[in-house]
Amino acid sequence: MTGMPGGMAGVTDEAKVKLARARRDPVVAQSLRATAAATLAYVIALHASRNPAPLTAPLTALLVVQVTLYSTLTTGVRRVNAVVVGVLIAIGFSSVMGLNWWSLALIILAALSVGQIVRVGEFVNEVAISGMLVLGVTQLGYQAWDRVVETLVGAAVGLAFNLIFAPPVWVDPAAESIEDLARRMNALLRAMGRELDSPAVVELVEARLYEARELDQYVAEVDDALRRAEDSLRLNPRVSEGLLSRLTLRTGLDTLEICVVVVRVLTRSLADLAKRRARDEPMFARDVGSSLEQTFTHVGEALVNFAELVTAQVSANAQQAEEELADQLSAAWTSRDRAAHLLLDRVRLHPHAWQLHGAILAEIDRILDELDLEHRSRRLMEELDTAVSDRRERYARLGPLGKLLRLQPRRRLSRWWARRRRTRQKTEMR
Repeated sequence: MTGMPGGMAGVTDEAKVKLARARRDPVVAQSLRATAAATLAYVIALHASRNPAPLTAPLTALLVVQVTLYSTLTTGVRRVNAVVVGVLIAIGFSSVMGLNWWSLALIILAALSVGQIVRVGEFVNEVAISGMLVLGVTQLGYQAWDRVVETLVGAAVGLAFNLIFAPPVWVDPAAESIEDLARRMNALLRAMGRELDSPAVVELVEARLYEARELDQYVAEVDDALRRAEDSLRLNPRVSEGLLSRLTLRTGLDTLEICVVVVRVLTRSLADLAKRRARDEPMFARDVGSSLEQTFTHVGEALVNFAELVTAQVSANAQQAEEELADQLSAAWTSRDRAAHLLLDRVRLHPHAWQLHGAILAEIDRILDELDLEHRSRRLMEELDTAVSDRRERYARLGPLGKLLRLQPRRRLSRWWARRRRTRQKTEMR
């Protein structure tokens, strides 16, 4: 009995963690929100429609409600258009024919054809679905018109539901995915670094190459999470500066994606070098391997610090992340230069595979250049200038207020850039 409270506490803590993850899961959030909206649409349609079972209303609400407010507004119109067109087509068919195999074939063909004409996009199949549902449950014209009313009720409820109850912001899951990507690259670089002064084993190096290729697949998953986060920031009343947050995360992921490609090429160069070594011959001499291992370690840590900087731009940890990144980059360049001098001495004595040695150094340089703070600052400013230019015409109609709204993201990033430059100067002075 004495161990029961601790065990129960452990179970409770684990349950709380699972519950917190479930609440942040887009699938769970979408299920709960869609269920609530569909139920509310059905209740309202019971009073607005003469149909005793107005199921078209909850159907439309299910189609309209999305995970984010932006996707709801952008896709809701097309979804409503698709449903209404399908209902109208079914009205015409139901007034002259019943439900049989040939009428079903005709309504599907007509719905798909008309759906292409009215440009409902990826929701063209929903035109046919709506038409089939109406044709199957109604035979009279006035009942079909009730379906139109139910459709409008469901659409209105779906849109209002996300306007009143703003969807969550999915920035945290996207930030965790970005950091996890950097940690995976860090782990791979550390593992590669520990094997540089060991006997060359082609199978082991090729296994590292396979791990590097797997990072490409994970990048696609991170990109999906980031797209969801970007949509959740658009038109969301909870977010005051969504543009800056979106650009910060997007440019950060773009940089890490380039680094993933370079890491894969680096692994390919090591695999080619291993094939040129004898079975018991080490990849590099001990002093060269030690310097390169230190370089790989600092590069891996810099990738993690960069990811933390990207995800901390809107928090108080941004300055600390900048300082840690600057320190790791400085250490990486120092160990890289040391390894380059040692490699140069070896190449002069044994010029075998010198091009692969140079390729390894060039790939390290590329990663460090991509992570450079000045490079990132310029990239952010360029992207923000482009985004602000695109929005300038939209805000022009708002007069002075529009000008103020247009300048806020720029001012925020300018303050961040000035703070980053001060941090860089302090680091260089040390």
